[in-house]
Amino acid sequence: MTQAATASPEIFWFLPTSGDTRYLGTSDFGRAPTNAYMRQIAVTAEHLGYDGLLIPTGSSCLDPWVTAASLAPITQRIKLLVALRTSLGAPVSTARQAATLDQALGGRLLLNVVPGGDAAELAADGIFLDHDARYAHAAEFLSIWRRLLSGETVDFEGEHFKIEQARNYFPPVQKPYPPLYFGGSSNAAHELVASQLDAYLTWGEPPHAVAEKFADVRARAARHGRQVKLGVRLHVIVRETNEEAWADAERLISKLTDEDIAKSQASFARMDSVGQARMAALHGGRRDKLEVAPNLWAGVGLVRGGAGTALVGDAATVAERLQEYVDLGADTFVLSGYPHLEESIRFAELVFPLLGKQAVTDSARAQTGGAFDIRGVQQLKVSAS
Repeated sequence: MTQAATASPEIFWFLPTSGDTRYLGTSDFGRAPTNAYMRQIAVTAEHLGYDGLLIPTGSSCLDPWVTAASLAPITQRIKLLVALRTSLGAPVSTARQAATLDQALGGRLLLNVVPGGDAAELAADGIFLDHDARYAHAAEFLSIWRRLLSGETVDFEGEHFKIEQARNYFPPVQKPYPPLYFGGSSNAAHELVASQLDAYLTWGEPPHAVAEKFADVRARAARHGRQVKLGVRLHVIVRETNEEAWADAERLISKLTDEDIAKSQASFARMDSVGQARMAALHGGRRDKLEVAPNLWAGVGLVRGGAGTALVGDAATVAERLQEYVDLGADTFVLSGYPHLEESIRFAELVFPLLGKQAVTDSARAQTGGAFDIRGVQQLKVSAS
């Protein structure tokens, strides 16, 4: 694929707020999710030219809102896609938080709506809602939230919320509110994004499956008189040659035991997340069934929940595979790779020019007046940032 073949998609990177590693399934070579390390990745991603950063949520993650706030004074351009866990918060207070953070970021806030997919994790947080109830709760939450940030005084009485004369006094920079992203695979998820949200992100399934999901979301949105942006959430393992990339993919899971895999798969099977079930079905817990589509490798999903697939290959191959999703309608990719600091550099250096994005060295020089040297980023000491 040549640089002129397509307009450049938005490329986001991922903050590993539950920790980082060189090998899945082991604490060896692990990196604690310190705020210093998160700031290091964020500053590096901004210098490299990434468009945004996904800050996730979960019981094992740093708080996404506090993490995002800590990045406000050290970043200037990069957007922050911050997890909004509707089952844990109240719409009125969360609207205030969003407006305040969007002001602090100068209009760079995006929100990733997460109703939750693990009943055990939710129970530990004091939330006892089944799958469909979580989505009904999220729909009410978002209806209130959107109206507040649009400047309305809100009265609302539903199954989950009752609110009288609620107002948000300090508006966000972005009008009517910071864009809302969402990922989900169930009918309830697709209906929620089609009716209320701005962008849909699917985990990295084979292109034919992604095409079906995109078509369903488009059709549902059209019935509501709306359009929704589309994107894909993926890991990447990109190297100078295909052989190097596949060797590093195998190295990433080389310390996994069969017990590790069986334990993780049993845990995922207890969840009521349709998306998680689809991820697990791609490989069935088998090491010999991991390339589920050309260059789409499901090894991460053997032991990690959520997005479980990676594009593996040299720069040209990975760019071609991304283009397949672009051809289906994707204009945003949220990417990650292990370890996240180093992989962000590799991907940007090798693939950005093939996606129509400015080469890393040119981008860095333009942002820093020539002072930034990508080789210096590669030499940063993780523990000392």
